[in-house]
Amino acid sequence: MAFDLKSISTDSVVRAPRVICLGVEKIGKSTFAAGANNPIFIPIRGEEGIDALEVAKFPTCRTLADVQECLTTLYLDAHEYQTVVIDSASALEPLVHDQVTANAKVKSIEEVGGGYGKGYVEATNLWRIHITQPLDFLRNDKGMAVILIGHVKIRRFDDPVGNSYDQYQFDIHEKAANLLYRWADLILFCNTKTVTIKERGSFGKEVSHGVDIGRGQRFLYTQKTPAHPGGGRGVFGHLPYELPLSWGNFQDAVAATITK
Repeated sequence: MAFDLKSISTDSVVRAPRVICLGVEKIGKSTFAAGANNPIFIPIRGEEGIDALEVAKFPTCRTLADVQECLTTLYLDAHEYQTVVIDSASALEPLVHDQVTANAKVKSIEEVGGGYGKGYVEATNLWRIHITQPLDFLRNDKGMAVILIGHVKIRRFDDPVGNSYDQYQFDIHEKAANLLYRWADLILFCNTKTVTIKERGSFGKEVSHGVDIGRGQRFLYTQKTPAHPGGGRGVFGHLPYELPLSWGNFQDAVAATITK
């Protein structure tokens, strides 16, 4: 390719998205991803979310090498799949750590390089080399969308400019989460709609509990708040904050935003 003045373009391009879909347990993340355009799932050991779904899937991956083989197959072989789904990134992380410890010939990731977090740095490198880069090849060369499903954990966040509070966070190591957040075009969060009510309990003690005000309906949140992750770049950064949890609603919202 010639990089000269004639190669400069000002056209706006919307490519197949790289999506991280996070959510609480049993909320319907796999079902959401199954509604994507002609998906193929790469199931990871310990995840059974797609067992009941009639969707194309590889055999369960038990090592990082298994995942690599699936990604290589999708790149080299002719097929009509339009979306690759890894279910889930949270289950994939132990396989990455297993590979790190095997490479270093130690028993624990904490022992890699003598400790001090070096094992997690190496794990982040493996995420980049063996996961995000191959997924980028599928997206750029095969036009495939990417969905990484992930679980969440609740952790205390110490805001440097305000009060501390609890928030949902990606249930993988912080270094890997930061890599994937920067890589993704869109981060989605799935949950029900709840409010916290405070009441007086026994002995006058204040008790808080959550109340589902969505009547069991499940929602997709597209933007970041203090309570949960989210956000997107380009057109994916201008989606409505809240959508009913289904691929059809998500796809309609993207189409409407592009039109605007």
